[in-house]
This record gives sequence, structure tokens and C-alpha cells, in this order.
Amino acid sequence: MRHRCRVPQLGKPADQRRALLRNLATEVIRHGRITTTKVRAKAVQSEVERMITLAKNGSLASRRRAMGYLYDKQLVHSLFEGVSERYSDRNGGYTRILRTVRRRGDNAEMAIIELV
Repeated sequence: MRHRCRVPQLGKPADQRRALLRNLATEVIRHGRITTTKVRAKAVQSEVERMITLAKNGSLASRRRAMGYLYDKQLVHSLFEGVSERYSDRNGGYTRILRTVRRRGDNAEMAIIELV
């Protein structure tokens, strides 16, 4: 049973799953949009939203939590500088998931996750 399991297991052990989500979140924030499977996009969406919420808070503790999660220190600095004017009027919903065509090799559902 998977009652109350918020993040899917993604077919990986816990350490590999955590590293995958950190990597995907870093790349979404760096590039603004990435193409991945729909399940991975839904799993990383909450992580990206959490990092943007930390950046909107802007405190030193929030900055340290973001640095502990994202892989690039310079990316954290640019995130904390640019997010205040970009998302100041939004209360959540910073990302969008768009479904695309299925992957040719294994027919997996693909999606684009992008920052709004």
C-alpha cells in the first residue's frame, strides 16, 4: 500500500532518489525548464517550490538550507537575488508541468517542468 506517500519511489533506493531530486531541482532552477518523465516532474515540483519559498523568505537560515540542498552555490546566490521581484505577488504555484509526447524507446510519459 502507498497510503500517504507523497513522493513516488521512482524505482530507486533512498539515497539515489534524493540525489536525483536534488539534481533535477538544481537544473530546473538553472535553466528555467527541463524535459523529464511525468512522474519525476511531479516529484521534483514540490522541491523546486520549496527552494523558491526559501528564497522569498531571504533570511540567512533560509539561504543556508538552500545551499545544503542545491548543488551550485552561485545558483543559490542568483536565486535569492532574482526571486523577490519575480515572484513577489505569487503565493505558490511557481512551476508548471506540461505533458508532451511519449518517449520513443519505452513509451514513458514525458513532461516539461518550467518556472512560471
